[in-house]
Amino acid sequence: MGKLEANKQLKENSLLNTAFEFFTTKGFSKTSISDIVGHAGVAKGTFYLYFKDKYDIRNRLICHKSSQLFRTAVQDLRKEANFSSLTFDDKMIYIINNIINQLNDNQALLTFISKNLSWGVFKTALTTPIRENDINFSDIYHQMLEDSPCHFRDPEIMLFLIVELVSGACYSAILYQEPCSLEQLKPNLYSSIRMIIQNHKAGMK
Repeated sequence: MGKLEANKQLKENSLLNTAFEFFTTKGFSKTSISDIVGHAGVAKGTFYLYFKDKYDIRNRLICHKSSQLFRTAVQDLRKEANFSSLTFDDKMIYIINNIINQLNDNQALLTFISKNLSWGVFKTALTTPIRENDINFSDIYHQMLEDSPCHFRDPEIMLFLIVELVSGACYSAILYQEPCSLEQLKPNLYSSIRMIIQNHKAGMK
């Protein structure tokens, strides 16, 4: 990477990190572009070289942070000694459990993602890596489907249902311990996820 490219990446990273700090402490609606560039130490015109507006940097942050969560979960999954013998269901539960634990440890990130997440933004996070070390989880998901001995009906709908279930249930359990603690919720949540997956299985290949 050349010096010019490295400098550009440094400025973009500074804007992203500063925006995340403001969004998670001050709130998205109360944060202005002037706040971000002032704290990042760059000119306002520089902001628009990288982002269209405040919504653009927010959406890209969600994509980047979500990708980091998936990357950590997938890396940990692949380190498991019995990885090759795990079923599709087991791999999905492992990834979800890993991400839930990460969000439980970083509740500011949970609040930021949950408040601003839509399926459209989430799909972008799955399929469009923002930084060089981000992953394309969509490719990993479809490889997991391909490796399974089963056919699945409507795999995107299946993933949508799982994501909606996990995000809604875990948000309340992590932040408010409602309707129960996270540890109490997990067995019921994972049982429900397995039922969703089972409902979408369409026979053996």
